[in-house]
Amino acid sequence: MASQRHGLALAALFAGAVAIGASALLVKLSETGPVSTGFWRVFLALPVFWVWVLFERRHASSKAPPAPATRLIALAGFCFAGDLAVWHWSIVLTSVATATLLANCAPIFVALAAWFLFGKRLQPVFIAGLTLAVGGMILLLRGDFALGGRALVGDALGLATAIFYAGYQLTVTRARDTVSTARLMAGSSIATAAILLPIALLSGERFLPQSVSGWMILIALALIVHASGQSLIAYAMAHLPATFSSVGLLLQPVVAAALGWTVLGETLTALAMFGGLLVLLGIRVAHAAGRSGSLSNDDRL
Repeated sequence: MASQRHGLALAALFAGAVAIGASALLVKLSETGPVSTGFWRVFLALPVFWVWVLFERRHASSKAPPAPATRLIALAGFCFAGDLAVWHWSIVLTSVATATLLANCAPIFVALAAWFLFGKRLQPVFIAGLTLAVGGMILLLRGDFALGGRALVGDALGLATAIFYAGYQLTVTRARDTVSTARLMAGSSIATAAILLPIALLSGERFLPQSVSGWMILIALALIVHASGQSLIAYAMAHLPATFSSVGLLLQPVVAAALGWTVLGETLTALAMFGGLLVLLGIRVAHAAGRSGSLSNDDRL
């Protein structure tokens, strides 16, 4: 039974990663502003989550989450709002592949947060992985340093996204100890939408799409990426070690790069592709250290 549950969680993790990997392309094609696109992504998914919560209440005993869990849900919504706001701007300002790859450096920030806040020891293997990842980033972003301006701002926002994403992953993993996936996704999405709405309206960016296809892109983001992808990942995080979940999510930048190349014609130089591979390898090596003891699943924040 345990192995079957593990297999389902693993399948959910990879399916969710593929779904989310498509989100950068949809954001790039969206007719609304970056923050507005993030708002519609979570707002249009809310009916799905609340139907799920009602179904859960009818078929199982469901209690209101305790106060600590409610605070974790709100914190997850805050982290995800920051994630979407800065990542969507990153996608607009730089390439789909670069923005997604930098955002998925979250596992490194997870480990650094545990070291800085809780004194967790960083093993030499982790430091080696971090060095590989940083070296890969330098190669990946070498062309953007030459371009400067928008591209560099987009790269910086991509790294900022990783910080918010790390906070989201850690909070969701902890919240799932006491809260169902349905309640977690419904509650955190309300918090995210409530934060993004005033930002989108006050920014002066385009808030409403101008065509039917524009609405279809937002609906796809809401149903395929957020309702399906994020829920699958939230389920997987409850049944897999946090370190393994973070590594499995590295499928996202691969999917994003493939879609950016086939649909948008965004290509990476051989040097940039090599840098991207180094980043992925570095994150993978860093999390090998996590599984060996420095950041085990028992160390979740």
